[in-house]
Amino acid sequence: MNSTQLAELTQRIIAAVEMAIVGKHNVIELALSVLLSNGHLLIEDIPGVGKTTLAKALARALGLSFKRIQFTPDLLPSDITGSSIYNQKSGEFEVRQGPVFANIVLADEINRTTPKTQSALLECMEERQVTIDGIGHPLPKPFFVIATQNNIELAGTYALPEAQMDRFSARIHIGYPDRVAELEILRAQRHVHPVESIQAVVTQEEILAIQRAVRDIHVDDDVRGYILDIVIETRHHTAVSLGASPRGALGLLHVAQARAALQGRTAVLPDDVKAAAVSVLAHRVVVRPEHRVRGVTGESVVEDILRRTAVPVAVRS
Repeated sequence: MNSTQLAELTQRIIAAVEMAIVGKHNVIELALSVLLSNGHLLIEDIPGVGKTTLAKALARALGLSFKRIQFTPDLLPSDITGSSIYNQKSGEFEVRQGPVFANIVLADEINRTTPKTQSALLECMEERQVTIDGIGHPLPKPFFVIATQNNIELAGTYALPEAQMDRFSARIHIGYPDRVAELEILRAQRHVHPVESIQAVVTQEEILAIQRAVRDIHVDDDVRGYILDIVIETRHHTAVSLGASPRGALGLLHVAQARAALQGRTAVLPDDVKAAAVSVLAHRVVVRPEHRVRGVTGESVVEDILRRTAVPVAVRS
């Protein structure tokens, strides 16, 4: 698959999703970049801005199976992964698959369940399999987890541990639409939600082919060095107690490759790295308490690092 075909297919997907998500082109582009880089996405925002709609629109545009899991305090790990059930007719145990056995899984309000249940997703996200009674069961390909959490409600919530946060390739915020976009939303949803009219624009085989092609996007050694300069600086920044992991460096590399593919280019530019860095790294950074009370966030730390890190020049596109 050449760069022109890649760009054409991905732009077709973006156009389909934009039927339901209005005025958020950059958000859709980043979400698709995470999926095509074979990663997972965390959406953190206030209620009602389209977190669930984005997940549904992506699933419909891609023609993939979709399952939604509403996370609640009483949810058990087996409610996610499935369990082994004794069949009286056959006299044998059989696996009853949980909702995680789908191409796109929406973990809605993931911070409303206990850490034990949250951890049920760790193996799924990293190994692409579920272990039930000691036997591994592969998940469908592609496999993409979109988790949502509200950032204004603290009562009855459980913060995601660092190990769980690190499994997400990127964290994004959708935010309020502007006036023009919100007016279009009011018009479009007069009778039915536009997401219901979205048709699949690519096949499952094409999606897997795009994911393979994304990994072949060229990355100069200077760009790799630029990525490492940024990631390593998160570990030494004075406001940070825990910086980004090597998984974070890989995540930034792969999302930058996907972004280059979306733009129809055959190589990653420093601009691709800069565009993805905050979303990929900020949620992996733990800010020291004394800096956090002064308003320092993971986002502001990464933005500060980007301003101070030398950008390589003369990188071919």
